[in-house]
Amino acid sequence: MGGVSNITVFQHALPYPENGVGETRWRPALQSHSVMCAKVMLNGKISKALLVPGGAVLAVAVLLVNSSLFGQVASSLSFYYVAVFAAGLLLAWRFNSSRILFSLLTLLLAHRAAEFFSAGHPHSGPGRTAAILAALLIPLNFIILAVMRERGFVIAGIAPRFGLLFLESVVVAVLCRPENVAAAARSSDPVHVPLWALAGLAVAVAVFIWRYGQTHKPIEPGFAWSLTAVFLWLEFAPVGKGADAYVATAALIIAASLIETSYVLAYHDELTGIRGRRAFNEALLSLDQQYAIAIVDIDHFKSFNDTYGHDVGDQVLSMVASRISNVEGGGQAFRCGGEEFAVIFRGASAKDSFEYLERLRKAIGSSTFRVRGCERRSAAHIEEADRRQPADRRRVPKKKAATPSAPTQTADHLSVTVSIGVAEPSTRYRQPEQVIQAADQALYRAKGKGRDRVELASTASLHLERPKRVKASRQ
Repeated sequence: MGGVSNITVFQHALPYPENGVGETRWRPALQSHSVMCAKVMLNGKISKALLVPGGAVLAVAVLLVNSSLFGQVASSLSFYYVAVFAAGLLLAWRFNSSRILFSLLTLLLAHRAAEFFSAGHPHSGPGRTAAILAALLIPLNFIILAVMRERGFVIAGIAPRFGLLFLESVVVAVLCRPENVAAAARSSDPVHVPLWALAGLAVAVAVFIWRYGQTHKPIEPGFAWSLTAVFLWLEFAPVGKGADAYVATAALIIAASLIETSYVLAYHDELTGIRGRRAFNEALLSLDQQYAIAIVDIDHFKSFNDTYGHDVGDQVLSMVASRISNVEGGGQAFRCGGEEFAVIFRGASAKDSFEYLERLRKAIGSSTFRVRGCERRSAAHIEEADRRQPADRRRVPKKKAATPSAPTQTADHLSVTVSIGVAEPSTRYRQPEQVIQAADQALYRAKGKGRDRVELASTASLHLERPKRVKASRQ
């Protein structure tokens, strides 16, 4: 079928897995590249998410360290160093993130060990060994802490992490003893860190970029940029004020990425990855005189949920959100709650946005779903129940009456439709809240006219009170 995207149901990973784990109960599988890619793009801002704040912070640090101003601010580096680590550890505790806390401790211990064992000779002897071990253990610890389940600061969660740092500290102390590095002490190799150790850092950076593609958390590119700062430290300024600057910057990047992640969690919907209700309310405050607001609602979503289960319903919400986030005309997509979404078109009229919304409606309606696992599971349960009942009491499948307005079904394929109401400010309703009411009333008219359609708001005056919604009418 031309223009129809087939989607197979699959175990979908949330953009922010609950409890830090990827394991969930079995779900039917939904394979859709639009669902998986649209969450990462978020209106084409993936580059910004990868570069900010980590890349920007590191760029400033590199320019400062290599400029003539560095000598003037060198006296303040000690304060910068202490303040960054203190603030980072405090934020980790406040946000209940043991991963961030132990990552910062890893950086701090590695830096102090390199400074202590170098004794002014970082390119030979114990200093060189300490730098090589730092190049190995820092990325390794970052990856281990990323993989381990986040359990906050309960004893069962922090004990293994403390044990790991203690064991590594003992290993570093033993390997950096003068008698164990006698051969290295005689080396005058000007390269501080061997190529294979730097390759390990590069691999770890690639791992965190890959993890960002899976989890969509800004903290992942933050760790990648932090490791880049570690590389600059070990390769170009292993000791001295330059080392303090790079290590403190690595810690600052992690702390800033933690704040950025918290912002994303607060302003984006966890299930679909698009902006949430709080972001929608703030966007309303910055609207100019010319704009249009569309309210999008999935038709018969409650019936769909009851028939196929909440897990498949979640996949439907994700698919619809991915389509809405790719709406043309510069529209900004938001999930307002349940099966209701909103789209804001800045600098456009309701008539201008109508064409884009009509294309969006058709794109969602033409997407078909393959629900194989769910049906096989239900059939197996029915057969098992029938075998346990007497022959005269076994259930006979009942044929359901056809309902034209229900989700379209053909064999193991089904699809959903949406109804859309769109409005713009006018002399009758100038405030965004009134425009939303007008769009909502247009949505109800679309529902009343058979659903799966886009309706423009009428010019009739609005009631100040928002009409009470009846759940049955939103199905």
